[in-house]
Amino acid sequence: MASTMIVYGLGLATIGFGARYVLRAMPGMTKQFNEAIKNLPQMDANSRYYRGGFESKMSRREASLVLGVSPSASAKRVKEAHKRIMLLNHPDRGGSPYLAAKINEAKDLLDSGKS
Repeated sequence: MASTMIVYGLGLATIGFGARYVLRAMPGMTKQFNEAIKNLPQMDANSRYYRGGFESKMSRREASLVLGVSPSASAKRVKEAHKRIMLLNHPDRGGSPYLAAKINEAKDLLDSGKS
């Protein structure tokens, strides 16, 4: 019985010293952890989408990025992409009128080159 009490006491003392060590080392570890997080490569879940603002006058490149097609895509592909994106961004379904206008502008610009 006495030896069991000694083992329990030593166990509690070990836990106490371990906790004290961790608590004292925490501020230094926090700095190292934050620096390690900053140095990790940035991963963007939506990397396939165009990130950036609109140009003052839309170019064919920007129009193709808006619709998600290549600049030399066929008229059928442009029409399908326009329909798909407009279903998601139409103002009647809670989308932005500005984005809908830009999507329409992109379709018109890409269609004008196909004539």
